[in-house]
Amino acid sequence: MKSSALRRLPALLAIVFSCGIAVAQTSGGSVGTSGTGSSVTGGQSAPAAQAGTGTRNSETKKDDKLARGDRKFIEKAAESGMFEVQVSQLAATKATDANVKSYASMLVDHHTAANNELIQLANGKHVELAAAPPRAMRRDMEKLGKKSGAEFDRDFVRDVGMKAHEKDIRLFEKASKDVKDTQLKAWVTKTLPTLREHLAQAQKLPQSGKGNAAAAMGNRGAVGSSGGGMPTPANKGS
Repeated sequence: MKSSALRRLPALLAIVFSCGIAVAQTSGGSVGTSGTGSSVTGGQSAPAAQAGTGTRNSETKKDDKLARGDRKFIEKAAESGMFEVQVSQLAATKATDANVKSYASMLVDHHTAANNELIQLANGKHVELAAAPPRAMRRDMEKLGKKSGAEFDRDFVRDVGMKAHEKDIRLFEKASKDVKDTQLKAWVTKTLPTLREHLAQAQKLPQSGKGNAAAAMGNRGAVGSSGGGMPTPANKGS
């Protein structure tokens, strides 16, 4: 019996030893798994600390859905809006004609409101806007600022009230057909009639040149056929 038990002892020891190794490996594996699982310093928190991941970047991927043309329009509209507010602020203080001052103040109010709406929309779409108008527009403001009196009034009305708004209207009319984003299209549709009204108001000012031409025609008896040029000079002429 004793010899038989001794012969079995090595086999039993081998079984016990192998079981011990298996238990140790299983225990070590479970620790490793917990170290890369839900631990605060482990798997779930590690990706958030890496560059290129996180909530901000996942939102940026959503922003990529904004069409490139929509993004370009937002940038151009914001640049034009900033320019027209700043140059109109200049005219509201520097213009000598009361009607030009009033017109400039109206532009400041309307374009400031439109700009604020566009900024909110751009922020919602994560479109980064320039902090100032383009260099060419700033040069135009500097050039206008060097003028004074009737020359300043005339150039402001013609360059900003007419030319700049004609350019705006073309930009917005194209955008009303081309933009894809529904919120942006709604803003374009809302703003476009205001731009057209600004142009119409500028064309009524004597400094636009249209009134002067009508007055000249009135001296030849043609004011009535011009359909609303400058009736007052015509009456004086009669």
